This record gives sequence, structure tokens and C-alpha cells, in this order.
Amino acid sequence: MSTATSYEPFVHPALFYEGTDQYIEGTVPFLREGLDAGEPAAVAAPPDRLELIREGLGERAAQVRFIDMTQAGRNPGRIIPNVLRKFADAQPGARRVRIIGEPIWQGRSAVEYPACVQHEALINTAFTGRAVTILCPYDAGQLDKQALSDALATHPVVIDADGQTQSTAYGPEQVIARYNEPLLAPLEAAARPFAVQTLPDTRDFAVSQARSLGVSGASLGDLELVVAELTTNSVVHGAGSGTVRIWAESGRVVCEVHDGGQLTDPLAGRRPRSPTQPGGRGLLLVHQLADLVRVHTGPDGTTIRCYLPT
Repeated sequence: MSTATSYEPFVHPALFYEGTDQYIEGTVPFLREGLDAGEPAAVAAPPDRLELIREGLGERAAQVRFIDMTQAGRNPGRIIPNVLRKFADAQPGARRVRIIGEPIWQGRSAVEYPACVQHEALINTAFTGRAVTILCPYDAGQLDKQALSDALATHPVVIDADGQTQSTAYGPEQVIARYNEPLLAPLEAAARPFAVQTLPDTRDFAVSQARSLGVSGASLGDLELVVAELTTNSVVHGAGSGTVRIWAESGRVVCEVHDGGQLTDPLAGRRPRSPTQPGGRGLLLVHQLADLVRVHTGPDGTTIRCYLPT
């Protein structure tokens, strides 16, 4: 396998691999090449993949930052600010940064998958013009055809056992729009409308409902913060009012806020904020607290659905 080369500042190839040998061949030389060029390097992948790369690098593994993607990237909405930008922004000078990021693996649920694909598409916007190379491995032997097809649409370059090719299906904006899909309403949910005058009562309602569903401890506090941020955003930036819903699903509690506004910035909540920047932290905080955030926005309004552990 060859590694990606380009004259563009930002390089975002997908690596299609089958089996352990191809994974090592596609990732370890990529990292060594960067280290030889003096480029800071990081790997964010599931633990078993991290171990393969550590073994392949040998002593040079000490020069690489390793991140468990199943934890740091459990919510795909956290990956850009907490993993990719956090590492790239911390590097001094104008040196190119080299990162391996594997956000989609066998075992990602159907409810998580659309958020993963949107994340992959948004990387292209988040790093436009920056001297960063992000290689995204895809297990072509285990993932379904849809995942591989979507990878062709979110990555301009594809690397496989036959070499490197340009993707003729590349179109990240279309992918973002395609996965901006309506969120099916639950069969049963506790719901309450809210406006500016009723924000405190709405938070109390949400906490009471979550407690009745078995949420306790830190998770209950996280849910209260999520509801506070989302309902306040609806009042300030949305249509001034909305509806909050709470229900249980597959061992998690789900909090959903709908309002009549439209979310026009696809990267909202995914940009790191410095301590001196005013505002803009509401949706970012929601992404930090939730296991998963799904968003649908359109002419009829915006729905933000958050999944939190009990």
C-alpha cells in the first residue's frame, strides 16, 4: 500500500484495508514517513488497532500520541474539537500534522452511523487550508457496502491494496444533506412545551422524568445541563419557544428539543472555543456531555436529540 501525497494543504485519504497485514501496511509506514519529516503524529482508533500500530512502530511508538476512539469518539460530534483539532492546535509552528482517525468500525450502531458519516464529511470543512493529513481507515472486509460507498463520498482520495486513486464520488456537502434525515418520533415520550418564562420549570420537568427512568448521579446532572443549554439556545437563537421530550431507549435516556428555527452552520458545536471567546459554547458543551447527538434541521425547524447513559 502507498501513503497519501498531495500538494494541497489539507489531505484526507480513506484507507480501505482487509485484515491485519493490510492495516499495518497502510498505517505504520504512513506514521513513520511523518515522523521522519518531523511531523507531530497521533492515532485515534479502537484499542485493538492501537495495539497493532504500537507493535508495528516499535520504539518509535513513543513519538506518537495514541487515543482510544471508542472513548474519545463515542459521540462522533466530539471528534473534531476534542481529538483532531485538540491535537493539531496544540502543535507549535507551521509544521504539517499527521493523524490517523478511525471513527467507523464494526459495532457502531445504526443510530450512531449517520452522525459518523456527517463527521467524516465535516472534517473537510473544518480543516480547509490547514497543513494537516488525516488518514481514515475502513475495514473493507467487515463493514457493509454502504459504509464503503459513503467513505468514497467523504474522502477525495482512496488508498487500497492496489494503490492510491482519486474518488470520483467525492461530495461531502451532498453527504451532509443526505444524512440530515428526519428523526423518527418515539412511540412514548414525556413532552412539555417551553418558552423563556418557563425555562426553569422545563429543566425541573426533564430532571424529574429522567429520574423516573432510572437516571441518577452525574448522568442526571449532565442531562440537566443538556436541557438547559438546548432550551436556552431555542429561546435565544431559535424561534423563541419549543418542545422538550424525554424517554428511555436501549438502556439510555434520550432528551430531544425541537424548535422552529433553522441551524445553518453544519459545524455548530464542533469548533473549539478559547477562554477569551464570548458565547458559542452551548452546543459544544452538549456534545461533550452526551454519548451521541443527532440533529435534523429544515424549513419546519430544528430537532436535536441527545443520548445519555443512565
